[in-house]
Amino acid sequence: MITTQEQYSTAVAEARTAAAAYYTDGTSAIDDDAYDRLVREIQAYEEAHPEAVLATSPTGKVAGGAVVGDVPHTVPMLSLDNVFSAGQLVAWATSLERRLGRPVEAWSVEPKLDGLAISARYRHGRLTQLVTRGDGVAGEDVSHAIGTIAGLPARLAEPVTVELRGEVMMTAKQFEDACAKRQAHDGTTFANPRSAAAGTLRAQDRPYVCELTFFGYGALPHPDDTSEQAASLRELPHSEVMAWVAAQGAQTPAVTDVGGIVATTLEEIQERVEHIAVRRAELPFGIDGIVIKCDLAADQALAGFGTRAPRWAIAYKLPATEKITKLLDVEWNVGRSGIIAPRAVLEPVVLDGSTVSYATLHNVADITRRGLMLGDSVVVYKAGDVIPRVEAPVVHLRTGDERPIPIPQVCPLCGDEIDASQERWRCVRGRACRVIASIGYAAGRDQLDIEGLAESRIQQMLDAGLIADFADLFFLTREQVLGLERMGATSTDNLLAAIERAKAQPLSRWFCALGVRGTGRSMSRRIARHFGSMDAIRAADAEAIEAVEGIGPKKAPGVVAELAELAPLIDKLVAAGVTMTEPGWTPPATPGPDATAGAEPGDTSGLPLAGMSVVVTGSMSGALEALTRNQMNELIERAGGKSSSSVSKKTSLLVAGENAGSKRAKAETLGVRIVGPKEFAGLVSKFI
Repeated sequence: MITTQEQYSTAVAEARTAAAAYYTDGTSAIDDDAYDRLVREIQAYEEAHPEAVLATSPTGKVAGGAVVGDVPHTVPMLSLDNVFSAGQLVAWATSLERRLGRPVEAWSVEPKLDGLAISARYRHGRLTQLVTRGDGVAGEDVSHAIGTIAGLPARLAEPVTVELRGEVMMTAKQFEDACAKRQAHDGTTFANPRSAAAGTLRAQDRPYVCELTFFGYGALPHPDDTSEQAASLRELPHSEVMAWVAAQGAQTPAVTDVGGIVATTLEEIQERVEHIAVRRAELPFGIDGIVIKCDLAADQALAGFGTRAPRWAIAYKLPATEKITKLLDVEWNVGRSGIIAPRAVLEPVVLDGSTVSYATLHNVADITRRGLMLGDSVVVYKAGDVIPRVEAPVVHLRTGDERPIPIPQVCPLCGDEIDASQERWRCVRGRACRVIASIGYAAGRDQLDIEGLAESRIQQMLDAGLIADFADLFFLTREQVLGLERMGATSTDNLLAAIERAKAQPLSRWFCALGVRGTGRSMSRRIARHFGSMDAIRAADAEAIEAVEGIGPKKAPGVVAELAELAPLIDKLVAAGVTMTEPGWTPPATPGPDATAGAEPGDTSGLPLAGMSVVVTGSMSGALEALTRNQMNELIERAGGKSSSSVSKKTSLLVAGENAGSKRAKAETLGVRIVGPKEFAGLVSKFI
């Protein structure tokens, strides 16, 4: 909080510097969220001390007052004021309706795109000039970018003289391609899509070209144009203007399911806000809020404009999913299959509602591609349930004190050699490097569910030479287990009984217990349903494995190779009497091609969830209370459905327990059927 004039002056200078960097080439020493908070603190101090307001203050100015241009706008190109909560949105809308003296009949609600505002000027239907927003009065001519911006046609459908206004940005794919080109050129990458778009829009002498994307949000005839067509365009509701823009061949957010809609009540506005918010993480482009504006031209004209923003529109800002922080260290961890995984240690930062101290770095190749160094200021990204990841270094903030990240030359756990033949490095000992973790995972509740097999017990068995992998568990004798320290007759019998019960687990759990890289519980269930038996899986080649939903041509060969590596372990399981088949599956009547290609489990058409994609969220109760999430997913699939972890337009049913949260909100927005635990238990009662 700013409490002194000195702090206020420092904050104004910091905000002005950040705004100048952000609105010119997209770089800044602070992230968007930090800038918004800084400006709000400046504004609060100014409200309490109006006599102390500096002329250089960013409040009330387009682009924080730090940007100038040399191409005058025909009509001022203003910014938007912000709200940060549903309560603030209601207060703004109520104040606006008081100003109008009547209720607003229609509201336009559309995503706030995280790009750079530009004016695209057309003369007789031909694109002639591109101008940035600048200070709202004048902008910078960037017409050299014509021809590199997708969604912005060189000619409109009609030979009109008009100005299209919108955002220039990079989609996720364009950003990936731009980073690859920059990496090849100078070994660095862009910090984020917005800075990449800002730099690209202004670049005139780069040896490589990066594509941009345009999304329109308005159209203006020239103020001096008195034609009937110009008058008609000025009088159209905003929603119809956007339809006209799209009809001219320019891209608008309407190409996505978060495109603009017209709402008539605040409740409808909030529903749309929630819909766009839950879709945010899945979008191929960045958004940082939702824009709500009066749809009718008459309401806009009556509300008028302030010095910085129109009074008839507001931006509902969403929580930040991206922050700048320091990369303090890199830890090298070894997974249960021997994979060596780097993890970024970060200066703690609050991101998307939680404090982030660690983030994913994927592998050595990823570190190299991004050009990361210890001590770097880095962009950290998180959205929804996604694990935080380090996006890129903020190169312009480097001080010269940064250091290369030490890359291990031997396995950081056991000291043996590293297999670096693939992007994901692995200890040459594979699972043997972390054999305790591998056995413990296989015996876990969601795999073989062998109760009583704690890590300390596994270590005892390894030390005694009784086991070398989890298959050896099925050859243990009562005498061997009794001989272990602190193992009495009762605990021994209970453990051996749990091991024996594990033999009856379905194929999906056995396959998951193997810990094949790139497959988890959900993928193991798909593989089990597709092939039906372990024999069929082992006989399948890469092409057959690729036929499983979710396994592409890159992953399939790796699955085949790892199954070959696991052959001795699987053979031991077979020798122990484990059948490893999926319930409902029967082997082919006659040996032949079908025996190796895999057989589908029985027909599910008569089952209660046949053809349905089902998502479970919240705490279950009643008959479902004791089930883990994995057991719920297995129940769904026994009843003929397909379990999923995320709600989408393809979701057929959401099972919502207590504290269902955002998934329920998204399902309501999409019109997905929602049932409680009791109703769902009734649907699948025969399978519980």
